[in-house]
Amino acid sequence: MAEPNRSLSGLTEEEALEFHAQFKTTFTAFMVICVLAHVLVWAWKPWY
Repeated sequence: MAEPNRSLSGLTEEEALEFHAQFKTTFTAFMVICVLAHVLVWAWKPWY
């Protein structure tokens, strides 16, 4: 049985697309949390 075409990472194209979609979701959530944390700290103790 032949193996599907894999890239250097060892992922198939479908797996890579699935990973990328999940990465975008978690990265966006991380950035929202970071921005929220900065806004809250700035509201508590502004830096100029």
